[in-house]
Amino acid sequence: MNKILDDLWYGNICSFEKSTEYIEQINDLTTLVKRNRESLFSTHNNSQRETLEKYDDCIKEMLDIMQKEIFICGFRLGGRLMLATVTDSK
Repeated sequence: MNKILDDLWYGNICSFEKSTEYIEQINDLTTLVKRNRESLFSTHNNSQRETLEKYDDCIKEMLDIMQKEIFICGFRLGGRLMLATVTDSK
């Protein structure tokens, strides 16, 4: 079961179409994050910049793990809902 969820997660299976409203919100937030990070980066010395980059790497890795787990949890919930629908005898 995890293999199919991994394939779905990594884009080997197309699971949805993206909402343009959602994409706009993400783009706005990404622009804001980039602008603030660039401002922060430019005011730091080399040692602080390295620490900031390590921080960024940790945050990215943590978000990847969390997003995958949230996706799997939601997918499993959908599966349980489908099972309940199919097996309901009423």
